[in-house]
Amino acid sequence: MKKVGIMGGTFNPIHNGHLFLAEHAYEQAGLDYILFMPSMKPPHKADMTIVSAEHRINMVREAIKNNPHFIISDLELNRPGITYTSDTLKALKKDNPDTDYYFIVGGDSLMMIAHWMEPQTIFNLSTIIAGGREQCSQNQLEEQVKNLEDTYNGKIILLDMPLIEISSEISRDRVAKGKSIRYYVPDEVASYIKEFNLYL
Repeated sequence: MKKVGIMGGTFNPIHNGHLFLAEHAYEQAGLDYILFMPSMKPPHKADMTIVSAEHRINMVREAIKNNPHFIISDLELNRPGITYTSDTLKALKKDNPDTDYYFIVGGDSLMMIAHWMEPQTIFNLSTIIAGGREQCSQNQLEEQVKNLEDTYNGKIILLDMPLIEISSEISRDRVAKGKSIRYYVPDEVASYIKEFNLYL
């Protein structure tokens, strides 16, 4: 069985925290590669202004182009309506029954995953890999892992990694205020944002 990670998100824009989390997941879970999968319309960000799918997938492409085990996927961008992780996993497993999928999330998402659409399906079709976030203590994360394993018979890997508190929101805010986003996002992404006057 192949071991494939999924790094989903709006990537509005993709930032170095995403890449840092993905690299640790790749290394610690022994993955073959990771699919970076920009979402079209996530349910929890329905009211947020998001730049076009074309810009977001182009920024992801720029961010990961020098890493051979990071691969871009437009699966969710090509599906109409709201993007649900459970539907994505169903589609992937149907087309690739010989692959084990590992869904990569931050600690804040791990705390909320029971409220996502069809959480049992998500746990049936994937192993969850979670990195820490400043909002969640290690004890909270470990307690949540136990609850999810007991409730959904889920498989969860908690990553051992430093906290990198960079977010897309912070990056957008800095651009809007005319501040540098160097070291917040890859240089190629910063250049792309400047070229197309995004987030101003």
